[in-house]
This record gives sequence, C-alpha cells and structure tokens, in this order.
Amino acid sequence: QVQLVESGGGLVQTGGSLRLSCAASGSIFSIKAMGWYRKAPGKQRELVATIRSSGSTNYADSVKGRFTISRDNAKNTVYLEMNDLKREDTAVYYCAQGTGWYPSDYWGQGTQVTVSS
Repeated sequence: QVQLVESGGGLVQTGGSLRLSCAASGSIFSIKAMGWYRKAPGKQRELVATIRSSGSTNYADSVKGRFTISRDNAKNTVYLEMNDLKREDTAVYYCAQGTGWYPSDYWGQGTQVTVSS
C-alpha cells in the first residue's frame, strides 16, 4: 500500500521560505512521477510542480523562479523548496504520486502553508 506523508508546512511571513517534504513508502519510488498540488480556500486545486523519474521538472507559472521541486530516490522523498513566499501561496499543499506530468494515483494528507504580511 502506497503511503505519502508530507511535512514542513507552517506559518511564514511574506518573502520568507519553507521546504516541504513528502516521504513515500510502498512503491518503487524511483520510477514514479511526483507532484505537489495546492488547494486554497474557495479555489480549485492546482498543480504546483512535477518531477518525473528522469528528473525533468515542470512548474506552474505562478511559482516559476520561486519554487524548486527535487527528489532523493535513496530516501524515497520529494521536496518543494519555496522562496519569496507571497500571501497567495497560502494553501494546503498535497504531494501526489503517479505517472506523467499530472501524477495523481496516490495522495498525501496535506500540509498547511500560511503566508502572512
């Protein structure tokens, strides 16, 4: 059974940084695509970033240049480094595993990120 556990969320001021982690178990992590999504109140869930098994990445336009997705296959973990955070980045962030550029077979429980001014 695949399990994804996120950590690293919290409260940060605008312009600050956070690093989210997602530890995976129950799958062959290295061959899977991993993604970070977010859901803000009153908004639809959106894909923030994806990293394929090859290491190729893709980002939402709203986070390009500020967020970096990476993976450590030895630790079965994917990261989301978030810099220059803005109030509009406030959301529950979810990690997901699957295939392609929109991995969605399995989901974590989410971690809250709140950016205050």
